[in-house]
Amino acid sequence: MTHFPPHLLDGYRAFAATRLESERIRYRKLAEAGQTPSVMVIGCCDSRAAPETIFDAGPGELFVVRNVANLVPPYEPDGEYHGTSAALEFAVQVLKVAHIVVLGHGRCGGIKAALDENLEPLSPGDFIGKWMSLLGPASRTLSGTSLMTTSERETALERISVRNSISNLRTFPHVAERERAGDLSLHGAWFDIGSGELWVMDPASGDFSRPDEVGERHESEPDRVEAPGS
Repeated sequence: MTHFPPHLLDGYRAFAATRLESERIRYRKLAEAGQTPSVMVIGCCDSRAAPETIFDAGPGELFVVRNVANLVPPYEPDGEYHGTSAALEFAVQVLKVAHIVVLGHGRCGGIKAALDENLEPLSPGDFIGKWMSLLGPASRTLSGTSLMTTSERETALERISVRNSISNLRTFPHVAERERAGDLSLHGAWFDIGSGELWVMDPASGDFSRPDEVGERHESEPDRVEAPGS
C-alpha cells in the first residue's frame, strides 16, 4: 500500500482554495521572518484534542508539542533522547515564549492505560507503559480508591497529570529562571471532548473551572474533582 491517503489530498485542496488563499500574506511573512509565537502548548497526541483547533489559532500563533497524555518529564540531562524536553528548550531559549500551557483532555487513552493494572505491554519495548510510569504514584493511589467511579478516576488523573507536568516544568533551570524573573507564565487546562468545554487550572489551588467561572469561586471552597460533563 503506497498511495498517499486520498482524503488528505482532498483536505489540502480545500485548504489551498480557502484558508491558504485568505492567509497567503501571513504565510509569506512567516516564511521570510520566521515564527514568533508567544505561547507554547504541550498537548496530547490524541487526534480529538488538537490545540490549534481548540484555541482557534492561526498559523504561527502556537508552538505545539504533543505526546501521549501531555506529559512533561523531569529535567534529566543524561545524554538520552528527549523529544519533549528538546521542544521545551527551543521554545523557552530560542523563541522566548511568554506562556506555556499544559493541555489535558477527557477520555485520554494514555491515562486509561496508566490506571489499568492488568494491561499487557503492546510491544517488547513497552514504550507507553514506561512513559506513563511518570504518573505511577498517583495512578496507583487512584486505582485503589473504591469511592470513585472509573470515569471519575480517569478525570482525576487527567487533571493530576496537568499539575504533575507543570511541576516537572519547574525542574528545568531555564524555565524556573524565566518564571522567577516574571518573563514566563505556566498554565494548566483540560478539554472535555464530549461536551467541548474547556476547564482552566487555578495556579494557586490547582482546581479546574470553566473560563466563565474563573475567579468566582470563594477562596474557602474545597477543591473537588468533577466527572466529565458535570
